Amino acid sequence: MSRLRRLVLSDRFFFVTCRLFPNRRILSESELDCFAQTISARRKRHGFLVTAWVFLPDHWHAILYPHHPLTISEVMESIKVSSTRRINRGRGESGVLWQGRFFDRAVRTAKEYHETVEYIHWNPVKAGLVSRPEDWPWSSVHDVSVAQSLRVSNSAAFGAAGPMATKSALVIDRVVLPMDPRARI
Repeated sequence: MSRLRRLVLSDRFFFVTCRLFPNRRILSESELDCFAQTISARRKRHGFLVTAWVFLPDHWHAILYPHHPLTISEVMESIKVSSTRRINRGRGESGVLWQGRFFDRAVRTAKEYHETVEYIHWNPVKAGLVSRPEDWPWSSVHDVSVAQSLRVSNSAAFGAAGPMATKSALVIDRVVLPMDPRARI
């Protein structure tokens, strides 16, 4: 059965999930740091937003926002190829690191955005790695509570509010969303 073609879209928020290729060794702490640095470098080069993220030993989730003409597929290809090279070099290995396909879903409303951020941050708890989201070091949960306190716009459109530093090499981009949870974003 053939795979569905991925829509070529940009200028919207995407919830993405990417898993390690089967039988690949899980990522170590230093490799998770390397991965965070890779996403940060790719973002600097291509100019997409990262508004929430979590890295687990065998997969990762994020909310990404590619600006036209960049598409979500191009963002993911850049992240996956670059991180594969860096992590394989550190391991002295070669070959595929990430599964070929990734999961993506456009986030359409402010309510859906906030539910997705919550899902991302609770993922390490759901996986049995920690008892509270704040206990997992590889997550933007440490910065989102500050970012959410800045969400005061009544505007129907969102606007970038600039980057916010985190404990890792990866910085989240703050965005201001409409106050109405049903508002399209």
